[in-house]
Amino acid sequence: MEAHIKNEIITKCDTEYDQLRRVILCQPKFMAIEEAINEVQKKYETENINQHQAMKQHDQFEKLLKEHGVEVIKLPACPEYPEQVFTRDIGFTIGETVFIAELATDIRKGEETKLKEWLTAEDIPYQATTSRVEGGDVIVDGDTVFVGISSRTSEEAVRQLEQNLTGYEVKKIPFDEKYLHLDCVFNIISSELALIFPPAFDPQIAEELAASYELIEVSVEEQFTMGTNVLSIGNGKVFSLPQNKEVNAALRKQGFDVIEIDFSEIIKSGGSFRCCSMPVERK
Repeated sequence: MEAHIKNEIITKCDTEYDQLRRVILCQPKFMAIEEAINEVQKKYETENINQHQAMKQHDQFEKLLKEHGVEVIKLPACPEYPEQVFTRDIGFTIGETVFIAELATDIRKGEETKLKEWLTAEDIPYQATTSRVEGGDVIVDGDTVFVGISSRTSEEAVRQLEQNLTGYEVKKIPFDEKYLHLDCVFNIISSELALIFPPAFDPQIAEELAASYELIEVSVEEQFTMGTNVLSIGNGKVFSLPQNKEVNAALRKQGFDVIEIDFSEIIKSGGSFRCCSMPVERK
């Protein structure tokens, strides 16, 4: 799965925490809450998004990614897609395969076409999903793929992934769908450690996750400010919001280098650093 342009494009993601080499972003140039489709947006629907401020914060995110050796690919922002900044949802990379998502809500349908156009231009093969699935519900750790079952991702999509992924165990993780995506309540940041917001899960599911990882519990307040939705770029480095002080202290206690960026305008739409990034290559 490669193409030759100025740099060779490789697609490979085996975990959520290996060194991030290449990632897809989209600037929040036209970001707006036009239709409240999650609990966070409902709070900020009247206030809405300051696009100038969102652009400044996103530019800083991009700048710091590049300073840490990450190649940034930017999809073109389109006025008809007010949530396009959340590139995580339009696709996901498992192993060497790029999957194109089937977005659940009308306001987001069509965003995935810009990803298809880029992949086609770079001669990168991809697999289109035919059942409802969004990348925020897909978390990869080696040969295990966790898939959140919610209003955004269906059980049929899980069955299709099981058929298409050879050598992987696909685990269904049901959670309270008001939290939108799995990565808003659970996120793996190393082979041994994960962030979790326990109230989103039935106790049995939380126990199963605790059997695989040491869990850092996120508070109600910091879940609302996307404390779970950090982005690991490898080598123990994690992007996180400065206002999530408890999460950041817990990560630093575990030896992580926490890179703090103000993303307060962008999180008004219900997503943070992981939601705003679609990894293409990790090493």
